[in-house]
Amino acid sequence: MHSKSIRALLLLGLVIFLLAPRGTAQAGDVAVVVSPDNAATNVSSGDLRKIFAGSKRAWPSGHAIRLVTRGPGCAERLVLLRLLAMSESEYKEYWVAQAFRGEADAEPLVVPSVGMQKEALRLFPGAITLVTVRDVKPGMKVIKVDGLMPGAAGYPLH
Repeated sequence: MHSKSIRALLLLGLVIFLLAPRGTAQAGDVAVVVSPDNAATNVSSGDLRKIFAGSKRAWPSGHAIRLVTRGPGCAERLVLLRLLAMSESEYKEYWVAQAFRGEADAEPLVVPSVGMQKEALRLFPGAITLVTVRDVKPGMKVIKVDGLMPGAAGYPLH
């Protein structure tokens, strides 16, 4: 009887070990996602800041960068604000000033859902957005940041 209990516990432990996620992105990581046809595979943190600040406006392929963001209060927006070292009000003022001075064609496209982010990526070849790892959908192309994918030690966006 005792050996059966031990075997059952060992079997249960093995099942838990085999089913436990390993090497997956941490739930709090935010992925950088681009259009599926975009040739980019990696972006530096510095270039990511320039892209989301609107000072870097084109991909090496020549496609115009189209910023797609989520609205205030969501995890992706908080990561974006941290990346730019701005508050929500500073971010809004920044983009109004950019557009007023003619330094930007328009403010970033703000969408309310992951589905709309995915659709924007399909519609705009140069689109880039931030998506929580748990919300990355098939057809979304995640690129590395500083050579690291979400979940890797040292990944900067979470």
